[in-house]
Amino acid sequence: MQLEAATQHTINEWLNGNYDQETKDEIQKLIDSEAATELTDSFYRSLEFGTGGLRGIMGAGSNRINKYTIGTATQGLSNYLLKKYPGEQVKVAIAHDSRNNSDYFSKTTADVFSANGIHVYFFSALRPTPELSFAIRELGCRSGVMLTASHNPKEYNGYKAYGADGGQFTSPDDVLVMDEVAKIKSIDEVKFDRIDSNVEIIGEEIDQLYLDKITELSVSPEAIQRQKDLKIVYSPIHGTGITLVPKALEQFGFTNLTLVKEQSTPDGNFPTVVYPNPEEKEALTLAMKKAQEIDADLVMATDPDADRVGIAVKNNDGEFVLLNGNQTGSLLINYLLTAWEEKGKLDGNQYIVKTIVTSNLIEKIAKAKNVTYYNTLTGFKFIGQLITSLQGKKTFIGGGEESYGYLIGELVRDKDAIISCAFIAEMTAFYKDKGSSLYDALLDMYVEYGLYKEELVSLTKKGKTGAEEIKAMMEKFRNNPPVTLGGSKVSLLKDYELGVETDLSTGEKTKLDFPQSDVLQFITEDGSIISARPSGTEPKIKFYCSVNAPLADKAQFKEADAALGNKIKALMEDLQA
Repeated sequence: MQLEAATQHTINEWLNGNYDQETKDEIQKLIDSEAATELTDSFYRSLEFGTGGLRGIMGAGSNRINKYTIGTATQGLSNYLLKKYPGEQVKVAIAHDSRNNSDYFSKTTADVFSANGIHVYFFSALRPTPELSFAIRELGCRSGVMLTASHNPKEYNGYKAYGADGGQFTSPDDVLVMDEVAKIKSIDEVKFDRIDSNVEIIGEEIDQLYLDKITELSVSPEAIQRQKDLKIVYSPIHGTGITLVPKALEQFGFTNLTLVKEQSTPDGNFPTVVYPNPEEKEALTLAMKKAQEIDADLVMATDPDADRVGIAVKNNDGEFVLLNGNQTGSLLINYLLTAWEEKGKLDGNQYIVKTIVTSNLIEKIAKAKNVTYYNTLTGFKFIGQLITSLQGKKTFIGGGEESYGYLIGELVRDKDAIISCAFIAEMTAFYKDKGSSLYDALLDMYVEYGLYKEELVSLTKKGKTGAEEIKAMMEKFRNNPPVTLGGSKVSLLKDYELGVETDLSTGEKTKLDFPQSDVLQFITEDGSIISARPSGTEPKIKFYCSVNAPLADKAQFKEADAALGNKIKALMEDLQA
């Protein structure tokens, strides 16, 4: 079995270095079975500590999630914090989700922080990601770590690192943390010996504070009171949402919640689903079945770390239909701005935020209501960064991204399915109180602002060769952009890596005021948009397609929606030609 020299060198370091015997045995087993592909993928590089932290498959190796890669990340983060805040008692918070080994990795993280003299607030049991963000802010921490791989398959785990504002690190701190992690060349530099006096257990007191502050955000409590028996079905998909979503709904005033029992126990094997991802229809199958049985008004399901939520509503034929992230996000913004307007709370000082790959319907609604809107790069950390920069100057109402992540209010700096579930239920009660369903509210929104249809097309390219293929695809699109897409001429090319927008008819170039990011957007003369972007957390290249058309009457929705669906197919066929 012949491996590249650099890969073999790293394998030898792990076999001969200060690693536990179980890890060495696992590596030896791969060598004995001549598993060249797996050995290469496990050791051909060090798992990259990116701007959001770590995410990868669990196992032995430098390119895997394990005690040593987690320890190295934490030592690097500790070194950064101790340099940035000299002479200060640095405090951090740590939480974990329901994934296999998340509790073990969270303890490893606490060990290393504590060994470096850092005070650790350690959640006593699994908790949602957004509650960690809240705790960082409430407890005056300088950083925090969430052990989670969000909605990835069960083989994965990860490490999300946060800054002092409760958001994931952004420039320049993200690079500074990455540099400190990269400086660690030996596992012997990592301090694993826990100092118990530096670890403080937290739990229910933070839960209650968080829930109380969420409840204070409610805009339509009187509608909830009148519709408190709204039938809600909820599934945490074996994740952390079970700890807080039912309590949040109860505190908002909802009295008729049905849990999907088969998915209510936290379990890192996610036994009832293929992927624990609320974007996948299959993940909501049990919830929708339960909703059909009890004739529910609303179905909600959260991912394992409860930062994202998927929903289903009943259409006018009595069938439950899934809404995508753009639909739910647009409904939420439309509801919030309408409710704020009805209460006379809009005074020109409010704003909403979305990402560049999220539906422009949100932008259109904000313009109609004379509310300031902002676009950010993909990644909720950019939304969080914007909220922090505007804190005390303008009021953030809400915002989100197409990948099922939303935030209402300024309590946290990450997408928050706990807050979102409470407000999606409140929104449903608001429209029911007016004699409408959430589905009808969706169609009414389309009639008022236009029918926007978005689809995400993902191509999975695994391993080293996959990463190379994705890079080649982006280079091809960048150097040879398509001339037409879906029968319409491509008029604009936005290249966020080069920071340039090019008018393809005149060749005129304009600077894009965004941080550098490997994203390309093709905008056609008829307003269609395709955005191409390699995923930062999965071995995928993603294509975000958006098309729109006027909708004169709700009765025409199905026909118009199908026509736009065909248009998206044509766009993608042209792009991949």
